[in-house]
Amino acid sequence: MIRRRRMLGTTALAAAGALAPPPAAPRRAHAQAPRATPGWPERPIRFVITAQVGGVSDIFIRIFENRLRERLGQPLWIDPRPGAGGSVGGEAMARATDNHTIMINHIASHGIGPTLHKARLTFDPLRDTPGIARIAALPNVLIVKGDGPVRDLQGLVAYIKANPRRANFASAGAGTSSHLSGVLFGQKMGLELTHVPYRGTGPSMAAVLNGEVLFAIDNAPASRQHVLAGPLRALGVSTARRASTMPELPTLRELGVPDFDVSSWYGIAGPASLPRPVVARLEEEFLGCMNDPEIARRFRDYGAEPWPLGTADYNAFLRAEVARWAEVIRTAGVTAD
Repeated sequence: MIRRRRMLGTTALAAAGALAPPPAAPRRAHAQAPRATPGWPERPIRFVITAQVGGVSDIFIRIFENRLRERLGQPLWIDPRPGAGGSVGGEAMARATDNHTIMINHIASHGIGPTLHKARLTFDPLRDTPGIARIAALPNVLIVKGDGPVRDLQGLVAYIKANPRRANFASAGAGTSSHLSGVLFGQKMGLELTHVPYRGTGPSMAAVLNGEVLFAIDNAPASRQHVLAGPLRALGVSTARRASTMPELPTLRELGVPDFDVSSWYGIAGPASLPRPVVARLEEEFLGCMNDPEIARRFRDYGAEPWPLGTADYNAFLRAEVARWAEVIRTAGVTAD
């Protein structure tokens, strides 16, 4: 069982560096001539992001921006709609009817959120804001304080068992991948943990640095520089295989956490009302972006791995992710509070 409590008001830290999960088999690059979609786009493309400007979604859009502007002949208008694990932005997306509004969706909005926030949602994410293309993924990394009492995973487990009142972990907020990664870790290792949600990755990482919490399992790029400098210690990555940019760091599965495989994936979604030719054009453009060597390099430089998947396969993937996290949520009794 996961107990929960809130802790707010700690300073944010800069995100930098690079860790990445292994790539899926890349798709064949698409032809350079754009698909014909007569009359579309007629105006700027509105891109809803479900986080603040400067976050992962915003960074990913900036990587795409120039190519999409050239290919579509229209600029991008970034519209931040943070809150509630992506459901605030998702609701705005579900109501869009102009055929010029799309969003970056992710594990929180379309993997965890449909179950965790079900009672509060006014729309069905998979039905009303279906996927267009999967683009990339980030691994999470388990971090502890660099000069703290824990040196390795076995030491962390032993410390938790000996100090149950200090068995707390930080997350970037309820319903994020860092939250459910901690929940899943507790389930797999038979540990009773206390979840401490913060308002973003920066504050949650600061809590680990300050010793307010024992550990966190969060996006690898955010902690990279602090791990290299020493204030944070990385114990393992969340993906099934080692991160390509930090191959010396073992996976949690290697260290004895059974069947642990979590990545923070990102994709493109749109309102269900988008015409099929527009969906097909967007699918083509985004898959083309992810198979462009220069764009792929920029993703890897940030710490993400291109993970392209087309519309039909991406929606099948989303359904599988919802089923997977629904079981974790149900078994642990997780709530959004």
